[in-house]
Amino acid sequence: QVQLGESGGGLVQAGGSLRLSCAASGRYSSINSMGWYRQAPGKQRELVALSITGGGTNYADSVKGRFTISRDNDKNTVYLQMNSLKPEDTAVYYCNVRGRRLSSSTNFESWGQGTQVTVSS
Repeated sequence: QVQLGESGGGLVQAGGSLRLSCAASGRYSSINSMGWYRQAPGKQRELVALSITGGGTNYADSVKGRFTISRDNDKNTVYLQMNSLKPEDTAVYYCNVRGRRLSSSTNFESWGQGTQVTVSS
């Protein structure tokens, strides 16, 4: 079982910045991707940013140029630096990790508990 621990959400004024962190712990063989999703009230969960192991990164069009995803593979941690925040960025942000299990060599997908980001106008 892979557990994810998120931190870094909060309340910020429009134009401000926040950094989210998510650390993966537990036993697994490898990580294929680490990413961030968000869900605003009354809306579906959407991809914000994705970091593919050994590959590139993907961003939602709405956050390109403002958000940056990064990883510390030694710490099994993914970060989301959010700059120039807008009220429409208000949502619960979820960390997501996909990889291979150690015991059965099957794929797994884990979600963090979510952290609230609120941007006031």
